[in-house]
Amino acid sequence: MKKFTLVLLSIALSGAAFSQEKYFTRDGHIKFFSSTPMENIEADNHKVTVVLDEATGKLEFSALMKSFEFEKALMEEHFNENYVESKTYPKATFKGSIKDFEMGAFDSEADVVAVGKLTIHGVTKDVEMPGKVSKSSDGYQLTSKFNVNPEDYNIEIPKTVRDNIAEQLEVTVDSKLGPLKK
Repeated sequence: MKKFTLVLLSIALSGAAFSQEKYFTRDGHIKFFSSTPMENIEADNHKVTVVLDEATGKLEFSALMKSFEFEKALMEEHFNENYVESKTYPKATFKGSIKDFEMGAFDSEADVVAVGKLTIHGVTKDVEMPGKVSKSSDGYQLTSKFNVNPEDYNIEIPKTVRDNIAEQLEVTVDSKLGPLKK
């Protein structure tokens, strides 16, 4: 009888785990911007993978560094070869959760804080990023704007171009997530 009860309990718990909704996109958007008196540098990546677990508030982002597109091809080449070394460090990731996440609490736009670990250029740092979450009938919209210091992630900027790149890069995230189909 005990074995039967354990099997029944296992089936019930696994069913509950599968009924939890996860939301997902492969075309999330991350943009970074650097403003200096010498020149502005801006790059967009529209191939960002994002997963949000609605039951727990766990959140993951993954961005291929080579998917950042620049206005000037030379900037893109320098970014990939000299700064982020995208052959050696192909991805930037964030793994964490939305602080105080409550399922169903985002029927309208809400201010939130994502906490977790941001990994860029092989360096992982604990971060807190402000953002906004809203839920609609077809998924979630996640937005955030925060700053990243390249030196914190061992990205070396040569002195010859140091004045062309801001110490802090402004990063903007904007992603619409739909239900993950199983």
